[in-house]
Amino acid sequence: MSKIPMDADILPPYNDRIFKTLLTHPDAKPALIDLISACIDRDVVDVQIRNNELPISDIEEKGERFDVNCITNDGTQIDVEMQGSRMAEGLGGHLNFINRSIYYLTDLHSSQKSRSIDYSELAASYQVTFCMYAVLPGRDGYINKANLRFNDGELLSEQINVVIIELSKLGDILKKSAAEMTSLEMWSVFLGCADNPNYREQINDIIERKEVFSMATEVLRGISKDDHERAKIRAQRKYETDMYNYLLAAKKKGLAEGMAEGMAEGKAKGLAEGKAEGMTEGIQLVAKKMLDMGMPIDDIVIATGLTNNEIALLAGSKA
Repeated sequence: MSKIPMDADILPPYNDRIFKTLLTHPDAKPALIDLISACIDRDVVDVQIRNNELPISDIEEKGERFDVNCITNDGTQIDVEMQGSRMAEGLGGHLNFINRSIYYLTDLHSSQKSRSIDYSELAASYQVTFCMYAVLPGRDGYINKANLRFNDGELLSEQINVVIIELSKLGDILKKSAAEMTSLEMWSVFLGCADNPNYREQINDIIERKEVFSMATEVLRGISKDDHERAKIRAQRKYETDMYNYLLAAKKKGLAEGMAEGMAEGKAKGLAEGKAEGMTEGIQLVAKKMLDMGMPIDDIVIATGLTNNEIALLAGSKA
């Protein structure tokens, strides 16, 4: 078994570059098969890694690049993604993340060749995403699965499937021994914590428990010794930090400008409303004075612009 030494410097498997390199490595194929089996709750015999880019049918559309795009022995299509940074959420937040996942999934599903086959023969498609942060903060549990269902919960179709695994919610799972964990729990702990010395004992416990983790660890340690790969990770972290600080500063600036603009608009609105209210009161005072002088209502209507009813109300209030 290839345990990880307590002092070993391991690159994080939750980094999207490392994640993709790890799972697409030829030596890690048994690990990929085991991971996919755990994610879709079905034993997978074989997996073929495909082109990670879908063809663009419209020149105005964006190219879609998957982390790990693969197909199982029974034709099931699976895109396995790692979301280690919030940067990809964009300004739309969690909704941006979820809608992006659905967009990728439906495009993956519709990319199947449909000519000369019945639609009932189309294979199921899965979008599996591991996240290092909470995407569904209102839901309990670290794993959430969704497919097409009616309003009453009855299943409509298993053709379209979304699997979201939030590694930030592992909580009590980290207190379990490997013998108590499911395969998906072991994979979640491995991907989320293999680089963290504080969880090295738990990781080695998992490696001892299952051979595929020993294979994955050998590949991960090999990647971690690559100086070129480390340089790329450092550059990526710097870029993400710089962009995060830029967006944070822009957000603060936008908030401050928005508040200032809102206050200015509120003040202007208040002055306008006050002016309008003052003019109304002034006209009513003139109308009342004219009533006191005994002027005909028709003349008061012409002079003030008030209606007969409004003047009648003023006359009533005087009485």
